[in-house]
Order: sequence, then C-alpha cells, then structure tokens
Amino acid sequence: MSSSHLTPGAGPESDRAFLGHPRGLGYIAFAEAWERFSYYGMQTLLVLYMTKQLLLPGHVERVGGFADFRVWLERTYGGGGPLSVLATASAIFGLYTGLVYLTPIAGGFIADRWLGRTRTVTLGALLMAAGHFLMAFDLTFLLALLCLLLGVGCFKGNLATQVGALYKPEDLRRADAYQIYYLFINGAVIVAPLVTGTLGEVWGWHYGFGAAGVGMVIGLAIYLAGRKWLPPENAVARRATDPRPAEAPPARGLSRDEWIVTLVLIGLLPVLAVGAVLNQQIFNAYLLWVPDHVSLVFFGRTMPTTWLVTLDAIVSVSSLVGAVAFWRWWAKHYREPSEVVKITLGLGISACGALCLAGAALSSGDGQKASIGWVFGFEVLNSIGFANVFPVGLAMYARAAPKSISGTIMGVYYLHLFACNSLVGWLGGLLEKMSGTNFWLLHAALVGGACAVMLIAARLAGRLLDPKAAR
Repeated sequence: MSSSHLTPGAGPESDRAFLGHPRGLGYIAFAEAWERFSYYGMQTLLVLYMTKQLLLPGHVERVGGFADFRVWLERTYGGGGPLSVLATASAIFGLYTGLVYLTPIAGGFIADRWLGRTRTVTLGALLMAAGHFLMAFDLTFLLALLCLLLGVGCFKGNLATQVGALYKPEDLRRADAYQIYYLFINGAVIVAPLVTGTLGEVWGWHYGFGAAGVGMVIGLAIYLAGRKWLPPENAVARRATDPRPAEAPPARGLSRDEWIVTLVLIGLLPVLAVGAVLNQQIFNAYLLWVPDHVSLVFFGRTMPTTWLVTLDAIVSVSSLVGAVAFWRWWAKHYREPSEVVKITLGLGISACGALCLAGAALSSGDGQKASIGWVFGFEVLNSIGFANVFPVGLAMYARAAPKSISGTIMGVYYLHLFACNSLVGWLGGLLEKMSGTNFWLLHAALVGGACAVMLIAARLAGRLLDPKAAR
C-alpha cells in the first residue's frame, strides 16, 4: 500500500515509505539534522572561541553585561575568587549546555497546554536562528546564548516526542526509529565542524556562527514542508486554532501504575546524568586536552582541533548503524533485551573508552605526544556505548511516559543532560589541577558507577521498563 493513501501523521504499521518507517520520520529527521548542524556547529566553536579570543583582554570588555556575569560565575564556580580563562570558559560551557537540556521541560509544557507541538517547534527554530546570528557579534554574546536556550527549549523535546507519536505503543520499530533519528543527528555533527569549524578557525569565528544560523533556517523550512506527514496535534492545540466553540475533554489524572512508572523514570535521571559525563566532555576538556597531549599531524599538516568533533561523529554514525543492524540481527535469532538492559551494556562499554584516554596520558610526557590510536580507541568504545544509551533512552521514555504528559516527560528526560553538563563544566575546571591520567580515570569511575546502578535498576524495575509489557 502506497504511503500516499495513508492518513498523514497517523503512522500505521503499513507506512514504511522512509527506510521502513513512516514518511513523517524522514521530515523530522532531516529537520533535526539541520538544527543539530547549527547547534553543534556553534558548540564546536564555543570553548575554542572563548579561550582563544572572546575572554582575552581587548575582547572580553566588549561583551554586553559580562562584568556582572563574571562576578556571579566567580561566586558560583570559584568560591568568590578569580577564575582563569580556561575555568571561566568551562563554567560558561557547562552552564549553557546544561540549561539547554533544562528548558525543554518548559517547552514541553507550552506544547502540551497551549501552542501544540508544531507552533512551539516553529517558535523555537526562529529563536535559535536569531541566537546563531547574534553570536556573530561580541556585544550580543550573552543575548545570543539566551535566545539559543529559549529556542532549544521549545524545539528539542517536542520534535523528539513527534517521533514517538508516529508509532503505536506495541510497535517495536520505535527504538529503531530513535536510533535512525540519532543517526541523522550524528550525520549533521560530521558536517558541522568541517563547515563551521573550518570557517571559524581559518576565516574568522563569526563566519562559523553565521553558517550555523543559515543551517537553522533550512531546518525550519524542511519541518514546515512536512507538516501533513507529522502526528496530529493534541486537543489543546486544535482548540487554540479552531474558532468554533468546543467542550474541553475532562482532565484525567494519572493512574497508580502511571505514577509508579513516572517516578521510576525520574529516579533514573541522576544515573543517566553521571553516565553521560564522558560523552559530553568531548566538546569541552577533550578539545582542550587532546591537541596538547596527542599528535594530530597528518601528512605533515596539523589537523584543526574542531575536526576532532567530525572524527567523533563519523565513529558515532558508524556505531549507530552497527547498533541498529546488530539488534535487528539479534532479534531474529534471540530474545531482544529490554531498553534498560541495552543502556546498562552501553554504559559499561563507554567506561572502557575513558581508560583509553588515561592510557594516552600515561604514554605522553617529556615533550612526546601520544599516538592518535588512543583517541581512536576512545572514540570507538565511547561511541558504541553511547549508541546504546541516549537514543535507546529516548525510546524508553517516549514509550513509557503517560500519554497525557508525554511532552513534559520528554522534557524531563533531557533534564539528565542539564545535570550532566553542569557537572561537566565543573569537572573541566579540574583539568588544570589534576594529571591527565587521574582526570580521565575519574570519568571512567563515574560512568562505571552509573553502569552498576543501572544494572540494579534493571533487576528491580525491569518489568516496568520492558517494552513487551507496555500497556
């Protein structure tokens, strides 16, 4: 049956127009890819831009409102004492990337109660585009970060929720869909450093930020072009756009089982937060530490630092493709493990990746840099692990969340990355105080500890989180 005969946005099992999935997944995935191109393009440059130009004398004085902001940073992160340029940049990075994952809670609430997902996503995209263009000027740096925070809050969780809404609760393609969705995200991360990173490091930082803004505009255009294939709006959004009077359906509270599942999902957030610190450190301490301790010379030329993010994305995409193929093969021959079991396995593998960076630290010194093979080892292990953590976690939260608060719960899911990036910002400041070996062993211990706790959770709450037990 051709997808053209299907009800747009309904997402029946017979709609397999996009890689065996509903056509709406294609529009969402491409829109998200361009949004991630803009977001990660900016994030790739952020710490390097701050440490190499913005926070240096002669530049930092031009940033509007930064004097008062610096006082607050020093009280919060430095105990009232002065912060070095590196520590200040790391604190700003952690604060920004943490709040990026806090604001989707408000965005989910706005979509659930007032505007609906489509209008909220559109508003978010416009705010993000404005933020990226404002990053092209030193004066509006803090205003740009504010626009980006508000924009991501409206955009991120609501788009991810629309992926889950394409499928029935019992449709096992849901986890596969989120891995494909995350595959497109990583595809964008491959391209973003090559474009925005090269423009920023070679031609000028502001050219890179401007390119990120253009990418956001393209993402919005794709999203609006595919509206008829997206899931239908909720009742609140339909009433907001329908002038005819209609009786609102009676509000229904959560049942006892829904409350239990909700509490379990919230209880897992700290575990996921600690488990993600190594992966989130890639845009912070990793970019600052690797060039000084690992040889990045290829064919007589030094690779731009931002290309490390492209290397990470290439390995991540390959790992996601491998994870999707592996679990499809596994499901044909054996019983497929639940999402929480996959997350536990992923955390264990990721922890081993941190050991590779500790090994690189041990093998460098006395003017000698470590072989890039250590970086490849880290990238492979961390990417394989994270391919079974973040996208699988998205699928688990989207499926298990009570439908009446699904948008809010998806925003709550991103709360673990708020806590994680706040922790990453603080940990990055330790890079000047700890040896490289101890710094990365600390990350290995944190991720390994999260793996152990998740294993306990799989034992205690496995039945609640098993997709085959979904109601």
